[in-house]
Amino acid sequence: MKEIHYTLDNLNEMLESEGLSSEQIARAKTLFLKRLSIDAHAFYNGKMQTVPKAAVFGFNWFNVWYTPGVSKVSTTIRDNNLTSYDLSNRGNLVAVVSDSTRVLGDGNCTPSGGLGVMEGKAFLMKYLGGVDANALCIDSRNEKGEHDPDKIIDFVKMLQPGFGAVNLEDISQPNCYKVLDTLREECDIPVWHDDAQGTASVTLAGLFNALKLVDKPIGDVRIVLFGAGASNTTIARIIQKAGGDPEKMIVFDSTGSLNRDREDIKADIRYYRKWELCESTNPQKIQTMDEAMKGADVLIALSKSDPNTIKPRWIQSMAHKPIVFACANPVPEIYPYKAKEAGAYIVATGRGDFPNQVNNSLGFPGILKGALMARARKISDEMAIVAARSLADFAERRGIHPDNIIPTMDEAGVFPFEAADVACQAVKEGLAREDISHKEAYARVEKGIRESRELVKLMLDEGYIKTPPRSMLQSAFEWAVKEVK
Repeated sequence: MKEIHYTLDNLNEMLESEGLSSEQIARAKTLFLKRLSIDAHAFYNGKMQTVPKAAVFGFNWFNVWYTPGVSKVSTTIRDNNLTSYDLSNRGNLVAVVSDSTRVLGDGNCTPSGGLGVMEGKAFLMKYLGGVDANALCIDSRNEKGEHDPDKIIDFVKMLQPGFGAVNLEDISQPNCYKVLDTLREECDIPVWHDDAQGTASVTLAGLFNALKLVDKPIGDVRIVLFGAGASNTTIARIIQKAGGDPEKMIVFDSTGSLNRDREDIKADIRYYRKWELCESTNPQKIQTMDEAMKGADVLIALSKSDPNTIKPRWIQSMAHKPIVFACANPVPEIYPYKAKEAGAYIVATGRGDFPNQVNNSLGFPGILKGALMARARKISDEMAIVAARSLADFAERRGIHPDNIIPTMDEAGVFPFEAADVACQAVKEGLAREDISHKEAYARVEKGIRESRELVKLMLDEGYIKTPPRSMLQSAFEWAVKEVK
């Protein structure tokens, strides 16, 4: 057996050397990454820590950073709350808020169960966007034991004086709709639901470039969306705002297609976002996936984390050069190799170990950083669409092809462009408290990202971040291979 590298760049090669089939390789990668993740999290006791960014040059500096000197900071902010952006870390600080009721594809994981994901968001914000973030997992249950959206709303309203923005995450529907729409209007800082808006923005970026490669205008294509949770309902809405034709869109939930005859959705006002799609899409009231997929140009699936969810026969019936986004996490609705065998021209998933990772990790670090730099009051749909175009344009400038339609997380240069574009859009829409130029925004973000990465490297080099034993990787690999054989 070859030695596995810490970079994991040779993972596919190693699995192939074990004589595994394509399906076994796909399964083994998932098992390996899950096993290594639990071992690595235990090794580090999580992913984040708090580190001062100010120095202590002598004993009296404690009196500068704390009492009595800090009294002047408190009274200055009291007299003008906006000075909190200059005199504290608020202007670069995001609260990652979740009640953990819809964690990835694992459902309700209890409030503490979301910590792995929320710390992950904080980790990516810092490393990819130079943004500080705190993971705040809360219990949203009321006295009846029901998950109450008003408790999340009240919590966020109470914390907003201490943060520059809020990233909502892993809140189940229908609560997620009310929470986001209420807070977007009633808070004075940006409130962003990354499962919905972030996934929509990055999906749109991938769709822009996929459609360029197949030479099909967004307004002409037929799009089927499989799954009608927070992600896909928002994707449908954002695609429409970006030029997609709602009459050429069909959305499916677990019961069937969305259309004007869905009285079950109309009767429950909590699902108002789904009812909007019932009214605007699928005018022919097509009922089945078999019928909907005939001649469809695009399939966007965000549904069940099961590789047997999307049927190959559906892809076989699609139009010329079909585009398939199977983005359930942690396992896509169909493995890329199987989608390609069925005739898909472009396949994207939410995972980085397959080509074309359409994942919100490409969006939120830059989008939130841009909003923070402009000291924006909110993040509009137009700002999300601008971010999508920024991602797509960056990829197109360095070259795109069917297995590379979108930037990857290790392309650090994409995030300053994205953040600067978002900041300038906030200024353009009158949502910014600070008028910042594209050049200045880009320079600030690029500097922040570089310093964040250099800090991590320095801590690793100096031993403050430990290197896990190679046996941890080897053991996880051997276990995964054994499980699939």
